[in-house]
Amino acid sequence: MVDGHRIERKIEVTNFLDLMKNYNYSNIECSKHTVFRLSEKQSKSFKCSNLIELLLTKEPKLVGIQYNGLHAVFYKNQNNNYIKILLDISLKKIEIVTYYTIDLSQLPVIK
Repeated sequence: MVDGHRIERKIEVTNFLDLMKNYNYSNIECSKHTVFRLSEKQSKSFKCSNLIELLLTKEPKLVGIQYNGLHAVFYKNQNNNYIKILLDISLKKIEIVTYYTIDLSQLPVIK
């Protein structure tokens, strides 16, 4: 794994949920890169609107800030899978950089 993609520090889920209260559908957007690296099957599983809905309405399992400054947010999905969403959060907007479907063994352990 690239060092910049490792999680530097954990963020409490309650703190992340409080942060998300400052945003709504109009100031969360997907970048051109959001689905760039995904297989066709993966990119069809979630549209941008689905990802925004997840961010605004669901409680994540784990949240951290990577060494590259992006927030990594992990949501439980189906069949013991998780969705990892990478976010670039600024004061006025959130950009969904990309997302991945990962399995339980890929969920990071943050100490």
